[in-house]
Amino acid sequence: MDSNRSWDTITAALNRVSGPGRRGADWTTYLCPVHESDGRHHHPSLGVVYNRQRGRTVVRCFAGCPDEQVLERLGLRIRDLFDEPRAPAGARRTHSPAVALADQALQRAGLSLEVHKRDLGPRLANPKDVATYLYRWPDGRSAGCVVRVHTEHRNGRAKSFRQYRRTESGWTPGGFAHLPFHLPEVLDAVRSGRDIHICEGEADALTATHAGLTATCNAGGAQGWHPEHATWFTGAHRVWIIADRDAPGYRHAARVAESLFDLVRELRIVQARDGKDLTEHCDAGHHISDLDPVPVLDAHYCLRSHDR
Repeated sequence: MDSNRSWDTITAALNRVSGPGRRGADWTTYLCPVHESDGRHHHPSLGVVYNRQRGRTVVRCFAGCPDEQVLERLGLRIRDLFDEPRAPAGARRTHSPAVALADQALQRAGLSLEVHKRDLGPRLANPKDVATYLYRWPDGRSAGCVVRVHTEHRNGRAKSFRQYRRTESGWTPGGFAHLPFHLPEVLDAVRSGRDIHICEGEADALTATHAGLTATCNAGGAQGWHPEHATWFTGAHRVWIIADRDAPGYRHAARVAESLFDLVRELRIVQARDGKDLTEHCDAGHHISDLDPVPVLDAHYCLRSHDR
C-alpha cells in the first residue's frame, strides 16, 4: 500500500485519536478531533477520501473546522495529505494536459488562444457595488462573500470583485475557504443524485438557479478553481460544466473536469449556443437544454466517464 501513503498516515492517526471510522459509499467518516473530542455522543462529521488521480488524501470537516486544525490535533502536517512531496513553491510548472486539451478545443471551435482585453477608454464614474454573493458552510453558516463592482467607462463597463471572509469579529477583507457557491444545495444534490451545473461565475449560477437547476461556481472567476472545490462533489451522479466561450472559459472548464473525474460518475461540458456565457444564452431566448457540447472537451470527459 506504499502508493497510498497519505491514506495510511491519515487514517492511522484518526483511528488512534478518534477511534474507528465508518465506511460510506465515498467518504469514510470519523469524529472530528477538533470539535467532537469531548467524549460526548456525536454524529461523525469528519470525512476522509482518497483521490487516486492526484495521489493525495482529502480531509473535510463538514461542520467547518479548518484542515490545518484537524491535522494539528492529529500531530500531522499539510505535507502528510500527499503521497509524494509537492514541488517547492515557485517551481516552474509545465502546461497541464487539461489546459493543452482546452487549447485543442479552442482551435476546433475557431476561438483565439489569446486573451484580448477591450480598451474601455477613460472612466466616467466611481466604482459601484452592484451585487453581493454569500458563500456558506454546509450547515448554512457564512464563510465569505464576493462583492461585484461595476465601473462605467466611455466605451463600456468594467467589472471587478472584492472578497471578504467571516470571522468571529465580523467581515474581514480577503479570501476565504475554497467552497463552492450554494454549497448546502450542492451537497443535497449529491446525496439525492440530482444533476449539478458548474458555471464560471455567480451571475451565471444564479441564472441557472432561477431556471430551477442546482448550480454553483467558485469565487475568483476562471483562475479561482482549486482541487479543494472538487472534493465537495464526491459521489455526484452527473455534473454539467458550462464553459464561457473564450480561452479562460475553456481552460477553466478543463481544469474543473480533470479535478472531478475520479470523484463523480458522469461529466458533461457544454457552452452557450449564442453569446459568451449562460446568461447571454438565456437572454437570446434559448433553454438550458439548448446548450451545445464543447468540442473535444465534452467528448473526452464524457467518454472517459462511460468507459469506467
